Amino acid sequence: MAVLAWCMMGLALWHFTIWLPDHFWGGIVGALIGAVIGAVFVAWAIHGFSVPSRHDTHLVTALEAIPGTLIGLAVVWYEGLRRERAGGLGPEMV
Repeated sequence: MAVLAWCMMGLALWHFTIWLPDHFWGGIVGALIGAVIGAVFVAWAIHGFSVPSRHDTHLVTALEAIPGTLIGLAVVWYEGLRRERAGGLGPEMV
């Protein structure tokens, strides 16, 4: 249940990326993958690389995925921006 909560938190925060410039590596799908992987990995690390059982899952368990989601989104966004600038595709290159 904890992994489901982490994935859902990553998915929920991913929805707010529509207000950001689309520089994500892989577009909006890349942002989704980055958000979910970041959420699960960081929350999993917070729990010492063990998944809490169904009875150990609380509201705080889902909130632990927020930093990972933001880190995952930032990594994918900066990688996409770096690739755009390297290829001369960024808005400042026009």
